[in-house]
This record gives sequence, structure tokens and C-alpha cells, in this order.
Amino acid sequence: MTDLSPKIIDTTAAIGELVELLTDVPNNPPSVYVDLEGINLSRHGSISIMQIFSLPRNEVYLIDVHTLGQEAFSHPSTSGRTLKGILEDENIQKAFFDVRNDSDALYAHFGVHLAGIQDIQLLELTTRSGSRRFINGLARCIERDAGLTWSEASGWKDIKDNGRQLFAPERGGSYEVFNARPLSEAIIKYCSQDVRILPKLWAVYNGKLGWRWKEKIEVATRDRINVCFQAVYTGVGRHMAQSPSGFA
Repeated sequence: MTDLSPKIIDTTAAIGELVELLTDVPNNPPSVYVDLEGINLSRHGSISIMQIFSLPRNEVYLIDVHTLGQEAFSHPSTSGRTLKGILEDENIQKAFFDVRNDSDALYAHFGVHLAGIQDIQLLELTTRSGSRRFINGLARCIERDAGLTWSEASGWKDIKDNGRQLFAPERGGSYEVFNARPLSEAIIKYCSQDVRILPKLWAVYNGKLGWRWKEKIEVATRDRINVCFQAVYTGVGRHMAQSPSGFA
């Protein structure tokens, strides 16, 4: 896979510049693809890094939420826009893969209520042949549907394994590596590669999407975003692998 180094966004000036780049962008396909990393990513944990891939610019931006805190979302650009405003704008389409825990964490810690979201996991669910009882994870979707060459898939897996070695407790790692500064090269690569592949998955699934599913996906995506309002929401467990009601 081509090694295109991401841009680290760790100052308010850089946030302002990024917000300007994400404003007035095409929506079909979505121009903005988002992922998050953190420690127990939810209302009960914290957000360390937000990854954004800009399709028009073919660039990955790693926003250092651990360092910037609230200013990552509230610092205005020269035109007065904020990252919070971008994320909450129904007219700027943003694609996530399984938005539930991301939404829960963003709302709990920074008051961001996502809108204009396309959930690629739900696109895969509705366009697959066979059983729809359970959702598929991102790694499985990349392996099966991203169209990577053998060498690209091998490189992707190596980066995945090297990152997990550092943060997965069962491998002797710690999620605290996402808060260590400067970020290690292995973690930078780990954070960058999946969000860069998301547009490929979106294109594959959207190309198969039948019109009769679109409203059902919109409702299910809204429900996923709104887990942040549930008094009791647990983003870990077997229930997370079950398809939304009406999809099986």
C-alpha cells in the first residue's frame, strides 16, 4: 500500500485550517471519512485521536484530541466554522464504520451530536448475500471487499498487527499508547490506514444498494447515533454484533 504520511493536527491553527478544507465539499460520494481511537472509547472512557480522510485531497489528518481537548471541536476557522459544526452539519456527509461508540464518546465528552452520517457497516449488511443476522467487523470487510492486492493486504495486516502489539492488553500492550506523545510511527500507521480504505468500501456497497433499503438505513443510522442519549448504553458485548431490527 502506498505510504502517504498523515498530517498531525495538534494546534488550534491547524484545526482552523482543517475545518476550512472540510467545508463546501462534494457529498456523493462523501468527501469526509472518520474514525476514532481512545481508551475504552465511550462515555466511560476517553478519545485520544480522531482520524479524518479527505477524499478530494487524498489526505489523512490525525487530530490530537488528547492534547487539544475541547478546542479540537470548538476552535473557529477564519470563516467562523468549527469541527463540531462540521460534524453536526446534515449537509456535509460524513462516513463512519459503526458509528455507535464514536457517537457515544463524542457526545458525552464534547457535546457533539453527529448528523449527516453514513454508516458503512450498515451498507455492507444490506448489500450482502446470505444471512443478515449479524454485522461484520471492519477487518473482515476490508479483507473481503476492499479489493486490495496481495501485497497491499499483506502490508495492511502487518501494520494492524504491529499496532495491536502495542495497545492490546492480551498481547502485553496498553491503550495508553494512544496518549503517548509524540505518537509512535507504528500507531500513526495503525490509525491512518483503515480510514484511508473506507472510501473503497463505501463505493463497493453503495454500488449495490437498492433504493428500498435507503430509508431503513437512514432510520437505523439515526438510532445508532442516538445511543448517546440512552441512559444505559454499553458498547461492548454480544449485543453489538446483532443486526438492527428489521435487517435480519
